[in-house]
Amino acid sequence: MCKDSACFLTMKETDLEAVATAVQRVAGMLQRPDQLDKVEQYRRREARKKASVEARLKAAIQSQLDGVRTGLSQLHNALNDVKDIQQSLADVSKDWRQSINTIESLKDVKDAVVQHSQLAAAVENLKNIFSVPEIVRETQDLIEQGALLQAHRKLMDLECSRDGLMCEQYRMDSGNKRDMTLIHGYFGSTQGLSDELAKQLWMVLQRSLVTVRRDPTLLVSVVRIIEREEKIDRRILDRKKQTGFVPPGRPKNWKEKMFAILDRTVTTRIEGTQADTRESDKMWLVRHLEIIRKYVLDDLIIAKNLMVQCFPPHYEIFKNLLSMYHQALSTRMQDLASEDLEANEIVSLLTWVLNTYTSAEMMGNVELAPEVDVSALEPLLSSNVVSELLDTYMSTLTSNIIAWLRKALETDKKDWSKETEPEADQDGYYQTTLPAIVFQMFEQNLQVAAQISEDLKTKVLVLCLQQMNSFLSRYKDEAQLYKEEHLRNRQHPHCYVQYMIAIINNCQTFKESIVSLKRKYLKTEAEEGPCLSQPSMDGILDAIAKEGCSSLLEEVFLDLEQHLNELMTKKWLLGSNAVDIICVTVEDYFNDFAKIKKPYKKRMTAEAHRRVVVEYLRAVMQKRISFRSAEERKEGAEKMVREAEQLRFLFRKLASGFGEDADGHCDTIVAVAEVIKLTDPSLLYLEVSTLVSKYPDIRDDHIGALLAVRGDASRDMKQTIMETLEQGPMQASPNYVPIFKEIVVPSLNVAKLLK
Repeated sequence: MCKDSACFLTMKETDLEAVATAVQRVAGMLQRPDQLDKVEQYRRREARKKASVEARLKAAIQSQLDGVRTGLSQLHNALNDVKDIQQSLADVSKDWRQSINTIESLKDVKDAVVQHSQLAAAVENLKNIFSVPEIVRETQDLIEQGALLQAHRKLMDLECSRDGLMCEQYRMDSGNKRDMTLIHGYFGSTQGLSDELAKQLWMVLQRSLVTVRRDPTLLVSVVRIIEREEKIDRRILDRKKQTGFVPPGRPKNWKEKMFAILDRTVTTRIEGTQADTRESDKMWLVRHLEIIRKYVLDDLIIAKNLMVQCFPPHYEIFKNLLSMYHQALSTRMQDLASEDLEANEIVSLLTWVLNTYTSAEMMGNVELAPEVDVSALEPLLSSNVVSELLDTYMSTLTSNIIAWLRKALETDKKDWSKETEPEADQDGYYQTTLPAIVFQMFEQNLQVAAQISEDLKTKVLVLCLQQMNSFLSRYKDEAQLYKEEHLRNRQHPHCYVQYMIAIINNCQTFKESIVSLKRKYLKTEAEEGPCLSQPSMDGILDAIAKEGCSSLLEEVFLDLEQHLNELMTKKWLLGSNAVDIICVTVEDYFNDFAKIKKPYKKRMTAEAHRRVVVEYLRAVMQKRISFRSAEERKEGAEKMVREAEQLRFLFRKLASGFGEDADGHCDTIVAVAEVIKLTDPSLLYLEVSTLVSKYPDIRDDHIGALLAVRGDASRDMKQTIMETLEQGPMQASPNYVPIFKEIVVPSLNVAKLLK
């Protein structure tokens, strides 16, 4: 009742909604007065639409009714069919129960059928069965004669007979193991023949690189036999999907075994090339790698030109052989890398692996192109192994370089004590063999590193220069010890001066060699980082050369000491030839110093000039003499001027070719002489002022000592001059080189002036 009420309400709501929609449509049609004339037209149009809709509804309802009628008819027919099938199944079940006993009584018939089938198969293969022993003997003879194709044909016949009988037996009675064993035993020799034939095939394959040149038809026969066996394997595997039977020994997979044999042959060939050991031959690794290179190149050329013609294209024999050789080489290189290699052996190995292997001497050979793409080959050694080898090499090289440098220095030190002069270069400059030995060693190691890689070359260059820096510090210490040992006994060593000159010249050679080395082994200046900067080494070399020059000058001034002590004394005033001896001695020494290379000789000449003048001025400031009269002052001053000119001439001569100013220092002696020579004491202040203006580093004690040497300046005059000069200190010129700064004036409590 509720459902009827709900339906009634729904229909009522639908009618109301339809009326509302109709009112809305009518209102839309009659919005203007002129549309009232078309009311009849609108009514007819709506009537047609209504009739059309009703017709469609009737057609749809009729179609639905027809479908329902058809469905009911089919359901009725299906019900009848089900009843019929049910009855038929009941009849079949009844008949089956009745026939069970009948089926069991036919078991003997079934066994007879199976036996008949087996006998039929046996009769069919009877001829082959009786001839099995004869075929086995013939096959064995053919194998021994090397007629492999004929032997394989007979072997195929034997296997075909055996497999046919066993397959039939399996199909008829798979559980009958006794008959299977009987058949297998009768054909037992077949498996032995197969193994013997396989052994012959593998022997041919092991010598394939030789066989392909001498008798390529034999290799072709082997490949044909393998290809036959591959086809039989595929056919049997396809039959297995249907019957489930697989003959004994199948699949043989001879193609897979063939590649395994070739792989073992390649590995054995690579490993068998090592003829020597480190104990028997220091160059064992170089020889080993060269033999490998030659063998591999020859083998691949033969494979490319000859072997590919003996194999089907889908075997890709050259590609596979190339992969085998590459893998065998990689394994061999890893084995070698794992050994305790020496530094030169590491270099040989890495050079071969990184350069030789991909070069035109091996894989990049034109005879292997285009089949071999060098860029596609994997590295023989991993980057980690290469890094470990390089680290080991750098560590060993560092130790070796330190030892070599130490030994070279020790050898050079022994030469310093020789009684004979050192050798001279083509320009006549003394030198020792140390720079040549050191840089020859560096050069050899850099050339070796360059064969491996640019990066290693740079690392070795950095190492060489770093060790060079440490070596130069030791060289400096040894030169200092050499000097100190000589000063303890100046008679020993006999050629001290000459070898010290050689040490000084070596510094210049070292500088030039370092520059040459960097220019040769650095592509661009941008590669020169802080580790390769040269100023520190230049500083050490300059210090060594400077100390060497100082030690030589010390030799000179030790010999001049007696004569320098005569200056500005009574003996000097009375006609001492001390300056003559000084000039002769200096010139004699500098004749030996001519063997010093120009940069250091120039510096040494300037230093000798300055130091002689300083010693002369020191003699003045030590107040060894005090002139008693104007005549003595004039005589002494003129002598000073003459000796200054004498020294000027000497050092001009020594400095010829250097562009050195040899006048400046000697002018100081002349200026001091002018103060001493002055006859009018009232002008002494002006003269001293002029002297101070020229030489701003002159101190009060210097002026006091100079006035004391004159001998005529009163205490008041000295005081006045000192006070006046203190009021206006002079500013030194930027280019002025102090000369009075290092002259110490004795204090007044020193003993009386030397007479």
